[in-house]
Amino acid sequence: MSRIPQTFIDDLLNRLDIVEVVDPRVKLKKAGKNYSACCPFHDEKTPSFTVSPDKQFYYCFGCGASGNAIGFVMEYDRSSFVDAVENLAKLAGLQVPREESRTNYVQESRQKNLYAILDKASTFYQTQLKSHPQKQRPVRYLQNRGLSGAIARDFGVGYAPPGWDNLLKALGQTEADQEYLTESGMLIERDEDHRRYDRFRERIMFPILDNRGRVIGFGGRVLDDSKPKYLNSPETPVFQKGRELYGLYQARQANRALERILIVEGYMDVIALAQYDIRNAVATLGTACGEEHLRLAFKHTQEIVFCFDGDNAGRTAAKRALMAALTSMEDGRQIRFLFLAEGQDPDTLVRQIGAERFLAQIKNGVPLEDFVFEVAAEGIDINSMDGRARFSKIAAPMLNLLPSGIYRELMFTNLAKRTGLSGTVLMELTQEALVLPTSAPKQSHSSQLLGVPTTNSSPSTTANKAAPETPNRSEDGVTPKDTYPDISEPDVDPQADHLADYYSEQFAAQANELPLHELGSQFQQRRPDDSVPAAKRSSISLNPVRAATLLLLDNPQLLKSVGERPLSKEGPEPDLARLYNLIDYLEKRPDSNFNNLLGHWGGTYGLESQQELAKLLASHELTLDAAVAATEPQAVIRDAFAKINRLIQQQQHKLSFAELQAKGLANLSDAEKDLYRELIRKH
Repeated sequence: MSRIPQTFIDDLLNRLDIVEVVDPRVKLKKAGKNYSACCPFHDEKTPSFTVSPDKQFYYCFGCGASGNAIGFVMEYDRSSFVDAVENLAKLAGLQVPREESRTNYVQESRQKNLYAILDKASTFYQTQLKSHPQKQRPVRYLQNRGLSGAIARDFGVGYAPPGWDNLLKALGQTEADQEYLTESGMLIERDEDHRRYDRFRERIMFPILDNRGRVIGFGGRVLDDSKPKYLNSPETPVFQKGRELYGLYQARQANRALERILIVEGYMDVIALAQYDIRNAVATLGTACGEEHLRLAFKHTQEIVFCFDGDNAGRTAAKRALMAALTSMEDGRQIRFLFLAEGQDPDTLVRQIGAERFLAQIKNGVPLEDFVFEVAAEGIDINSMDGRARFSKIAAPMLNLLPSGIYRELMFTNLAKRTGLSGTVLMELTQEALVLPTSAPKQSHSSQLLGVPTTNSSPSTTANKAAPETPNRSEDGVTPKDTYPDISEPDVDPQADHLADYYSEQFAAQANELPLHELGSQFQQRRPDDSVPAAKRSSISLNPVRAATLLLLDNPQLLKSVGERPLSKEGPEPDLARLYNLIDYLEKRPDSNFNNLLGHWGGTYGLESQQELAKLLASHELTLDAAVAATEPQAVIRDAFAKINRLIQQQQHKLSFAELQAKGLANLSDAEKDLYRELIRKH
């Protein structure tokens, strides 16, 4: 209906002391200027959870959980952003104000009505399972599947009886109700006559809940062998199947700290395992497991086990999951693959062997580090020289999808041992393999090699995780120097340039990631000449975006002393977009501190984005040594902005040159010919 003003959130965070918020929930101990404790969000024996009273944020070096006081209350109390603000406002003795907005009111009112109608639909289906004249058939089906009444109640299992208008008659009393039922996916409206009818008929109904326990959609299973066996709600304003996991809410309710999450293939698998007190299973909603699913799961655990049938379909599904898993495999995380015997599924297996033996099988799943090499070696004799060469060309681009870090380095070391190739050769193979063919721009090269299409990967996410194409090669294989002159950089202040290089190098070194080759969020692997001192390296090879972001996070007031700003750029990559958003916020609120900024970030971009920002600063503080602290930050950030602008201009010039060249000199207008000559003369 209304929103909480950002000014109030800033004021609330300024009044709170995060130590006083955390300490009643997690007992803190003084550790230098900070406080420490065992992390409340994952099991550990050695404290890795740190609370900084100076920065007013928390960070766990074990699981990566981070945020400010509001974020901590949301995670620890499992509450919404609004509930967390209201609880903390009471602690501070403040009344939460509301900002009226017609647009917000209409949108929130409509969402509220959608949640309400879906909740009523869930109640209707559960009632039908208990009282419908034909209830014996679905009850007998559930009993034959071994489900108890208690577990069916816990998961809200219901029944959609035969007929075209049962739900319509029960809940669609008004035109507005019918519109909400249609928008929520519960009714289908025919185009020819606009008549509405029930989407789900004669099916066992499984309500799908979001992270707050609200019904957002349904899955329905037939009682016989008719098709489709499973039918899911369509995409709606409150339900996106690529971002939800069935059973995750129930798993979180049953476990304050999820040691691991088991990803299975069906609703019945989740419920059957829960009945055997294995309450950490989730399922995707009729789609392959993608990066968004894994990002959601890794918010609640550091270990994921995929459970697949051992047949060809199961292995194909495992390969798809592997491609998504590679981009999510940050240090400290673990992913394993459990393959069941053909014809088995978790539902039937747990009933045959019991929970204890089933859990033992889970622990013996194939680690990702073994499965990736197993997949890459399929059909190849790796004992032969030719086989090792083919194996390397498949495995290297797959490993290149791994995020920068120790795990990635160990995997490339493992590949080098398996093939006998040097790290330099493997990096060359990686770069060559990642040149995407123009005929299939939406599919990663490694997926094509495996014969597995990529799924559920948003463009921004994929770009952020995949390694860049070979820097000196275009998509059609023609090197830029054949079509466009080399671009030399304008003169810059050598001292400022050295400082920015050194500053960027410090942050890149901790995560073992090479700074950006050019603007964008894709990182290269280290080259053989990385031993060259920072002052002697090309300033274009370092990461001005990361350096500028870290400087502004550490000292928001620094923006006041810098006149130049980065140029705008359409479709910015994630790292650059974050810098633009940061600058925009600081220009509107020049006196903000990091605590204010973190609160704004969580409210505007969500808790996950807020945690990424806090993690960035935490990593920055770890690598900030005396030499970096002694630099002139104004000179460093001015030079970082100048580098960003030069790179953007270079990209724009390259694009303009390529467009003109594609037209052909004979087809250019006089103005375009002048521009063409100017681009050549200028560079």
